Amino acid sequence: MKFGRAAAAAALLAVVTACGSGTTTGEGSGGGKVGIDHPRADSDFWNSYIKYVPQMAGELKVDLMPATNSQNDVAKLVNNVQALTGQGAKVIVMAPQDTGAIANTLQQLENKKIPVVTVDTRPDKGKVYMVVRADNRAYGTKACEFLGEKLGGKGKVVQLQGALSSINGRDRSEAFLECMQTKFPGITVFSEPTEWEGSKAASMLQTRLEQNPDIKGIYMHAGGVHLAPTLQVLKQKGLLVPPEDPKHIFVISNDGIPQEFESIRKGDIDATVSQPADLYAKYALFYAKAAGEGKTFKPGPTDHDSTIIQLPNGLEDQLPAPLVTKENVDDQALWGNQVK
Repeated sequence: MKFGRAAAAAALLAVVTACGSGTTTGEGSGGGKVGIDHPRADSDFWNSYIKYVPQMAGELKVDLMPATNSQNDVAKLVNNVQALTGQGAKVIVMAPQDTGAIANTLQQLENKKIPVVTVDTRPDKGKVYMVVRADNRAYGTKACEFLGEKLGGKGKVVQLQGALSSINGRDRSEAFLECMQTKFPGITVFSEPTEWEGSKAASMLQTRLEQNPDIKGIYMHAGGVHLAPTLQVLKQKGLLVPPEDPKHIFVISNDGIPQEFESIRKGDIDATVSQPADLYAKYALFYAKAAGEGKTFKPGPTDHDSTIIQLPNGLEDQLPAPLVTKENVDDQALWGNQVK
């Protein structure tokens, strides 16, 4: 796989000030071992991210330890982090799915002076060196505006939420609902928390369609776990029809996986927001190496089309996440079109 921006990785690491408003404190000592825990293996999005990690580690010359996988279980995450630090990790990369339950572990790592980079999710409490994430509130707003326009500002839609214990689930849900209430008050929203589980999404969608057969829109918080069950339910009900068919239900998703792109091409769904799995892996490891070398960053725009923002407990690099529709689904710059 080739990535247009990967070639600049070495230059980015050599000149931290080129990456946003970064400044350097000290020369560093090569970074040391980086321990990484993957959050799950039952999502097409996360499996794509996992495949990018060793490639990006090689390109960035990161001393990456063998990865662990916490399987969406915060207790496993805690144990995995303890094991990684016990094996000599000087920096930890993680993607906690329950963003409220990791605070004690983050405190322990801070006490040990082990920096933490989190990917995709922002811990509610606990110090982080950098959060590598896209603006999840923008996901919800983009989904709202897309469905609101397609439905002409009236009708019923289902929001298949992630987990509300996650900052991502909360951000997407709150922004979607706020946008609907403000811009499209004529649309009724049914919100269904799925805990990022496909089986729950299928069951809730099935029940909601039986109770409200006039639903005309669906917002899926995570195509990686929601796409297949949603398409299955729509097919069973004879609703998996082209956009020009009056029975078509407009569907927008989040993730940007190849399966979503194929569904857009076929007309089964209408849009998604592309979460940059490749850039999540790249910049998680970029910042992990920088942390190990004692480098620091400041809020401001970066040279990779993102913005570093200040958090109460650290910094966050908000990477770009474009809306993908039938008009731009074949854009080869999208990571979902680069997966082989």
